[in-house]
Amino acid sequence: MSLYAETFYTRELSELFEDRYAVSQLLRVEAALAMAQAKVGIIPEAAAKTIADCCVVDAIDINALKNDVVLGGNVAIPLVKQLTKLIKNSDFEASKYVHLGATSQDIIDTATISTSKEYIEWLEVKLNSLETILIDLTKKHIDTIVMGRTLLQQAKPMTFGLKTAGWLESISRSKSRLYDLKSRLLCIQLGGAVGSGNTNITTDVQFVFAKLLGLSPSFPWQTQRDSLVEFASFLGILSGSLGKIAKDISLLMQTEVAEVFEGAAEGKGGSSTMPHKRNPVGCALILSNAARTPGLISTMLSAMPQEHERSAGLWHTEWETLSQLMSLTAGSLEKAVDLIGDLEVDKERMLQNIEITNGLIYAEKVSFQLSKTLGKMQAHESVKKACKIATQQRRHLKEVVLEMHPQIENIDKLFQPKNAIGNSIIWVKNLLKAYS
Repeated sequence: MSLYAETFYTRELSELFEDRYAVSQLLRVEAALAMAQAKVGIIPEAAAKTIADCCVVDAIDINALKNDVVLGGNVAIPLVKQLTKLIKNSDFEASKYVHLGATSQDIIDTATISTSKEYIEWLEVKLNSLETILIDLTKKHIDTIVMGRTLLQQAKPMTFGLKTAGWLESISRSKSRLYDLKSRLLCIQLGGAVGSGNTNITTDVQFVFAKLLGLSPSFPWQTQRDSLVEFASFLGILSGSLGKIAKDISLLMQTEVAEVFEGAAEGKGGSSTMPHKRNPVGCALILSNAARTPGLISTMLSAMPQEHERSAGLWHTEWETLSQLMSLTAGSLEKAVDLIGDLEVDKERMLQNIEITNGLIYAEKVSFQLSKTLGKMQAHESVKKACKIATQQRRHLKEVVLEMHPQIENIDKLFQPKNAIGNSIIWVKNLLKAYS
């Protein structure tokens, strides 16, 4: 077990990526193959039952399996040898039908998809939870005024609900992507040596095999890896979206900003030397995972141009790469649910931060107002000059503008935060209708 097993990943899925689970999935696929072949009359039902009964992970020597993978080149080869030997000891006749007509990649790829199916079921539950929490957060802060920032500088006021609505939409789009890709991903791989099938791997066998595993029948896709890479890309996009949320929150937690905070907990976010620190530890872990995923996706993309009907090496690169992607993304998603669910928002601090520029953030509003009498370009240049004077003399922009343009109308309204948020509230309300 890694020292960081619970740091970057999630305990809920730890078993899904352990050797024991991987072997159990391979055995489940072997059992389904035998049962499917018996169902269509290719092998005796008694033999299929014996094979299925012996496909239990406790009967496999996993340490020996690990050692033998090096010689076989993939895990299916030594696994089938162990399984055949095991069955032969109890039913010699049944041992003749183990792994009949299949190739190693049929078993490994189908087991990968079966694992992905279980993973996706977990992922969908967590995505739904995160979406619900973000909806609630957005509703709560639909009119909470906060500073909008571009290039890390104060730009103009907006609402915090507008910011969280952006987070919400990115997660909802990931939900849609996941829904769309499932029909392309959750399919069996069963085609025999070169994907052409044989007397023991028929269309009927494919159909029953898929049904037994809860997957869809499929044309063999041995060296067509686009669906797996699409899945990997989805994981990368989701991880990046979670990273974006974590980045925003970590920046808003800076001492000089202090507008939001990760939920407080005993021992969380402290420093080993500075007692006053409240570090964005949850954000840091999500951002760490987001930084690791692009390289893994690159590996999956690099492995796509596989040779003919079986790759020498490119197929092999996917095995651990995809598992790592799944593990990292799951860890980020779980942490994001906790992060958003416990988020602390300081509305007063948000309003205080709006005032620190001495009114410069209202320059756009002033320019729009002056353009009614001066024209767009002249108004822009005039306000730009006023901003320069206000900055150099450390004066409030409203004071400088009044000196330059005493005839300007409604100047007090131009410098009120609630009048500078544009369509923030309207747009968020319209967006939330889709989630009602």
